[in-house]
Order: sequence, then C-alpha cells, then structure tokens
Amino acid sequence: MSVTDTDHLPSWTRVLVVVAHPDDESFGLGAIIDALARQGTAVDILCFTQGEASTLGAAPDLAAIRAEELSAAAHELGAASTLLLDYPDGGLADSDAAELRARVVATARETGADALLTFDPLGITGHPDHIAATQSALTAGEELDLPVLAWTLPDAVVAALRAETGAPFACSRDSGDVVIQVDRQAQDRAIAKHASQAVPGSVLWRRLELQGDEEHLIWLRRP
Repeated sequence: MSVTDTDHLPSWTRVLVVVAHPDDESFGLGAIIDALARQGTAVDILCFTQGEASTLGAAPDLAAIRAEELSAAAHELGAASTLLLDYPDGGLADSDAAELRARVVATARETGADALLTFDPLGITGHPDHIAATQSALTAGEELDLPVLAWTLPDAVVAALRAETGAPFACSRDSGDVVIQVDRQAQDRAIAKHASQAVPGSVLWRRLELQGDEEHLIWLRRP
C-alpha cells in the first residue's frame, strides 16, 4: 500500500499519537488508532496534560482517575504504550513551545516512530490545548523529517455541530486528503473507559452520529 493512497491509512511500522488531554485519543482519534493497530502498526500515545481541569466528573483526584481511564482506553484501542505528562490542563498554549516540541521529538526517537498523528491545526473544537499539541507535533515532524497526519472533520459535520451546539468547531479544509471507512466498536469501548467524561448529552455522541463509519484526515507534513 502506498503512502499516497487516499482511502487507506499508510502502512507505517510505528506511529506516535500526540494529544492534549486524556480522552482525545478515544473521542477523537479512537477509530483511527484502532484501524492502525489492526493493520499491524504499533501506536504509541503521548498526552501532554492529565485533564485535571475538566468540569465533568470533577473530583479531588480527577488527574489520577483520568490517568487510569487513559490507560484502560488505550488498551481497548490496541495501543502499544502511553506516556502521560503533567503540563497544566487549560494552560498548554502558555507552555514553552520549544519545550513541547522537544518532548515530542524525544518520545518519537525513543519509540522509533516513523510518523506522527494528531488533531487538525484549528483544534477541532478550537481548544487552545489542542492547537498547542498539534503545533508541537508539526514542529517535531519538521525537526525529525517525519510525516504528520491530522484528524479533521468535513465541512458539513462542522457546520451541523456549530449550528446545533454553538460550540466553535472548525476544520482547516473542506475535505480530507485521506478518507477512510472505520469500525467504531473498539472506539466505543475506549470511550466507555473514560467514564468521568463520556456523559449523556455530550456533543461527542452527535459527532459520531453525523460521521457514521467515515473519518477524514489531512496531511500537515507529507511523506
């Protein structure tokens, strides 16, 4: 399979996923991580924050709870490893960009990644933490000369979510460079492991309903 196929994920040996919060890997990238794992790609997950500032499932030990949820969810998705850092939830964009890039570079080298997977540069929901995590992945990819692939949403889904929820959903392009059909069973199991966050009525469920079995990705840095 060629890395230029538009309806298949590239046949990489190992991919480093770069996200901001525990649950980003499941709510957003879950079906894609599962698809990579099922095709034989080893997937490592780097998460910058412990999600301690979430207003959902708030508890004194929320960071510890979410760390356990991340580990359990990653197992459901078939991930090879997870690395959970302790940058401030809600304050990642205020962290030193060079330091964030260096953490991604070091982890990619340690795991032997031959590609990086992250969120759309606009953060999908516009969350500054998402945007900062994606930027760190992109600059790390440039330093390491690695391809960077990003999960995005088609315009129609963005428009529907914005109209229905008022949330600032956004995507960088009208359509994906890579559009794949996915099985969401593993993603659903992973989401269930994030019990503190997967609350009824969440926009998460509507996003999945609107997209069905399709996911869109764009190249931030081509092979």
